[in-house]
Amino acid sequence: MTTLTAPPRTAPPPARTRKSTGVGKWRRRLPLLPALVFTIVVTQLPFVATIVISTFRWNILKPGERHFVGLSNFSFVFTDERLRTAVLNTVVLTASVVVISVILGLGLAMLLDRRFAGRGLARTLLIAPFLVMPVAAALLWKHAIYNPDYGLLNGTLNAVYRFFGADNGPTVDWISSYPMPAVVVSLVWQWTPFMMLILLAGLQAQPGDVLEAARMDGASASATFRFITLPHLRQYIELGVLLGTIYVVQTFDAVYTITQGGPGSQTTNLPYEIYLTMFRKYEYGEAAAAGVVVVLGSIVIATFALRTIASLFREETSR
Repeated sequence: MTTLTAPPRTAPPPARTRKSTGVGKWRRRLPLLPALVFTIVVTQLPFVATIVISTFRWNILKPGERHFVGLSNFSFVFTDERLRTAVLNTVVLTASVVVISVILGLGLAMLLDRRFAGRGLARTLLIAPFLVMPVAAALLWKHAIYNPDYGLLNGTLNAVYRFFGADNGPTVDWISSYPMPAVVVSLVWQWTPFMMLILLAGLQAQPGDVLEAARMDGASASATFRFITLPHLRQYIELGVLLGTIYVVQTFDAVYTITQGGPGSQTTNLPYEIYLTMFRKYEYGEAAAAGVVVVLGSIVIATFALRTIASLFREETSR
């Protein structure tokens, strides 16, 4: 009859070994300390200073009347009519640009996912708008395309009217007549390549055996896209929407360059309203409070974006 004996217990490492291991970890992290200090100084200290300024009633035209007001500037941000209009314009602008860019980017990504002659050149040309500086892109749309005298749109309309026998076509002031669509179209032109790249990466990450099995089973192209491709792209679409929202909600260049918020504050979004509050009304406290609100909202959106990115990495590593 044999007796079972328990395996010997391993003794815990000596305290000196544990201590040396901890010291080793800190030694390995020490080279990262300058980068950490630089990041804190560049990003966190200005944000803390903005929070402090947001608690003061501070108008540069009245330097002797600066005083602490607590959270009253934040209550002003949520109750002021101009800021409410700016919030509504920001939501409309951001939602329009992101949704249209995702739809167009999906269509272009599906085209570029096919093999055809000149695909590399087509991909490079389609990516080019995203590489243009925002101010340069806004100036291009304002002067080369929207201008009522020599812009491309009115020139094309005049050419079409003359082709059908008319002397001349209508002269439309696109920016004054359609201010919000004018800004949306220019931003869609710039952000569609970004969405296309994300969705093209998702399309090329599809498992080929699943698509081949669907074709062998006789599934149509629309059924394959609806039941296989679209569910696979869900996380990539979410990532594009979240990242696009983070960037588009901060749009200042296009609004300032193309419409300057007008006419009648129809295109004034939050960043441009903060600019007006800071440099036209000289209300530093109110502008800082509005900036803090925008930053906190961006942090919330960025949190969801980081979770989506993490889930994508987990999915890729589990394959």
